[in-house]
Formats: sequence, structure tokens, C-alpha cells
Amino acid sequence: MDVNAAVAAAAAIAGVLTGVIAVLAFRWSEREQKRPTRTSLHTDPVLPPGVDTVLSVLRSSAVVLDEADAVVKASSAAYALGLVRGGKMSVEPMLQMARDTRRDGEIRQVELDLPRRGTGRGEALAVSARVAPLGSRLVLLLVEDLTEARRIEAVRRDFVANVSHELKTPVGALSLLSEAVMGASDDPEAVERFAGRMQIEATRLTNLVQELIDLSRVQNDDPLEDAEPVRIDELVAEAIDRCRHQAGAKQITMASGGTAELRIWGNRGQLAAALGNLVENAVNYSPARTRVGIAARRVTAPGGDLIEIAVTDQGIGISDKDKERIFERFYRVDPARSRATGGTGLGLAIVKHVAASHSGEVTVWSSEGQGSTFTLRLPEAGAARDRSTRQTTSGLDEETGRTDGTTTVSSPYESFSAPEVLP
Repeated sequence: MDVNAAVAAAAAIAGVLTGVIAVLAFRWSEREQKRPTRTSLHTDPVLPPGVDTVLSVLRSSAVVLDEADAVVKASSAAYALGLVRGGKMSVEPMLQMARDTRRDGEIRQVELDLPRRGTGRGEALAVSARVAPLGSRLVLLLVEDLTEARRIEAVRRDFVANVSHELKTPVGALSLLSEAVMGASDDPEAVERFAGRMQIEATRLTNLVQELIDLSRVQNDDPLEDAEPVRIDELVAEAIDRCRHQAGAKQITMASGGTAELRIWGNRGQLAAALGNLVENAVNYSPARTRVGIAARRVTAPGGDLIEIAVTDQGIGISDKDKERIFERFYRVDPARSRATGGTGLGLAIVKHVAASHSGEVTVWSSEGQGSTFTLRLPEAGAARDRSTRQTTSGLDEETGRTDGTTTVSSPYESFSAPEVLP
């Protein structure tokens, strides 16, 4: 009897111990499941309330790092800039800034140049990085892309320098010539010669100022505010009349042709200036006793019919290197010749802005020694009115007047007939 009681007691004690151990194991398991792990820190929504919404509307690239430098949140722009790769911060200077800020809580800001992804030309992205603590464990990194702002700043600086140089040249010449006139007051022939030079420099200065005004106007004005149907025939006749004297002096034949009765929708003054600049360039860069052709035609395009106006010359032509820059302000293919003819280097920049503001484009075909063909493509009157509400200037660099990849087309000179020869 005593043996049976002892066995029963031992069994009872063993059962109690087993129950206690099971309860303790269950409690320990629950505690371990609730304890945050390194993985759960990245997968659970640990951002403070509202932060996720704020980051989603910021223009800056945003990255949130935890105490282990793991990425908790990153915007799509951060991936596009290459700041985050494989779930980790890939820019060591920014990562070090985040560690320093996590350690002392101070806000830091620095400007860096980062290698551009996907290019082998060593181009750099200029960025401004700002790091600040976010709560007790997180760090927020905001990165602003300054590449475009720096480029525009550099272009504006170059533009001011170019304008200053171009203005100082005729102004300085006028000053020297006036002194020469005063010193040669007793020599009528010298006075006449110096006065003629002064007139040339004054004309050059007047043209430069006027083209600067024209360029500023076409950049700032909306051409569709005063838009009207404009006949191509009238624009061509006006451009030919504008260059009749220069062409006659060089015995250059100007011929017009193509489809008659075409119209485009836009600002007549700006369109006349653009076509006039193309014709004037063709005459200035053509040798004596050659031919300049101007022709227009209608072409079919997915968004509506386009009007092509081609200006073809038999001049010196343009090299492939120069084709990429001819629409820049003050850029000259042949500086000596352009200065001899009074060129300012702004004519093609004006043409480019006028074409873009009218939802069109200007392209160039050229071969050295064989001449050039500049083609204006503009929407026809009806199609242009439909496009006025969705006008765009894609591919246009407002600050440089330069296209991203100037397109070339085969010369349309042979395909356009020019039955009318104007003396």
C-alpha cells in the first residue's frame, strides 16, 4: 500500500512539473514572437504616422534608414538616381552622413557629384543631400538633383559673357573710330573712310540689339495669343524681298516653288522673322552666282498634316560637328564670314524657338562643299489650332537654344520644283 501511494505521488509531481514546463515554454514562445527582429524592422510599417504620405509627395528623392543602415523606405526617384541598390544605400558619403546624424542627432547637408548610371562618358550628377533624424531610431535622407539647375546657370553665365563680348566689339570699334576721325579732321579722305567704318559698326550693333530683343520676345511671348492663318506664299515673298539686295550684289538667283495656297496657324511676325533668317543665312553663306531655293509642300503626319518649308543653298555646307551646335546662341560655323556679313549668331536660335513655340521643328541636311537645306515643319492651319491646347516644346533647351540630337534629312532640293525665278 505504501509503495502504491509513493508511485501515485511521484506521478502527480511529474505531471505538475510537466505542466509548469509547458506553460513556461508557451510564454517564452509568445514573447519571442512579439520581439522585433532585424527582418521585422524592414517589413513591418515602422514609419511614424503620416511620414509615408509626406515622402510620397516630395519632389526630392527620399530614403529612410534604420539603426542597422538598412533601407526602410525609398522613393522611386532614389532608385532612379542609383542611391539605393539591392535594398542598401550605395553612396558611401551619404551613408556616413546618416551614421553621424544617428549618433549626435544633428542635421547635415552636403553637395556631391555622383556618376551617372547607364553612361560610359563619365558624366556626373550634381546633387544636394540633407540628412535629419526621424524619430528615435530612423534617419531621413533627402536628395535633390541639381544637375539641370547647374547646367542652366552655366549657360546663362556663358550667355552673359557672349553678349558682353559681342556688344563690346562694335562699341569699342566705334570709340576708336571716333578718336581717329577727330585726329584726322584735316584729312577729308580719312574722315570719309573712318565714317564709313563707323556706319558699318553702328549697323552691326543695331542688328545685334534687335536680334537680342527678338530672341527675348519669342522666348517670352505666347505666339498663339495673336495667332492667325498665315499664307506661306506671302512669307516666302517677304523673305525673298528682304534679301533681294544682298543676293543681287552676289548675283545669287533666288527661286521659289512648291505647293501653292498653303497656310499655317501662328504669329505672322515671328514666322516671317524665322523664314527670313533662314533665307538670309542661305544668301550670306553662298558663293557668288549660285542658287537659293525656297519651296513648300504638305506632308501627312499622325497628328495632322504638316507644312514643310525648305530653304536650300549651294554654299559652304556644315560639318557633322557643327550640326550639333548651330542652333546655339552666338555659335557661328564660319566666324570670319559671319562677322564680315554682319552676322550675330542669333538667327538660328530665333528660328528654333519660333518653330518650337508653334508646335513645330527645324531640321538641317548639309554636306561640306555641297550646300545645306534647312526645313521648317509646322502644323497646317487647321491642325495647328487643334494642337494649341496641348502645345509642347519637347527636345528644346530653352537656355541654350540647342536641340538634343539635331536630326538630319535627305535634301529635298531635287524633289521641290521651283518654276518661278525671281531676279
